[in-house]
Amino acid sequence: MNIPNRITVSRILLIPLFLVIMLVPFKWGNLHLLGVELPVTHFAGALIFIIAAATDWVDGYYARKYNLVTNMGKFLDPLADKLLVSAALIVLVELGYAASWIVIIIISREFAVTGLRLLLAGEGEVVAANMLGKIKTWTQIIAISALLLHNILFAMFSFPFADIALWVALIFTIWSGWDYFAKNSHVLKNSK
Repeated sequence: MNIPNRITVSRILLIPLFLVIMLVPFKWGNLHLLGVELPVTHFAGALIFIIAAATDWVDGYYARKYNLVTNMGKFLDPLADKLLVSAALIVLVELGYAASWIVIIIISREFAVTGLRLLLAGEGEVVAANMLGKIKTWTQIIAISALLLHNILFAMFSFPFADIALWVALIFTIWSGWDYFAKNSHVLKNSK
């Protein structure tokens, strides 16, 4: 397994740590930052999420720079993104910070695209994420990070950045899913 794929696997391995920090009722107290009271566990969970999400850029950059792009990487990288984002969104619903219907749409799109990827793989095609899919992932990461941090950077202005970011992520999620199916509809038409 090459270094970019190891970085991707490390992103997957950070998910259980994120879940434990966010969901086990540790009594670590609260931080008071920029007029917002933020549980230490939410701050720590947000940092773990952000570090895990940043490895998405690191592994992709490293793989392209050193010509280490592999089919395994093309499969693992979007899977790691989907697992990380889905876990974080479900935690946000559990904590009451995200609407369940938005999370259901986002996760449903991820399952649908993964199913289409499997059909494409059965036809011998491995499709890497396109630019719209990458924008979708980063809008999701920004929205989740802002929600995990309780909108801390914008709270003093009473600007609901985190909520707006989640809506933007939802729009890009739907758009990129539609685009993915439109560009690969041939596999559905030719499927037996």
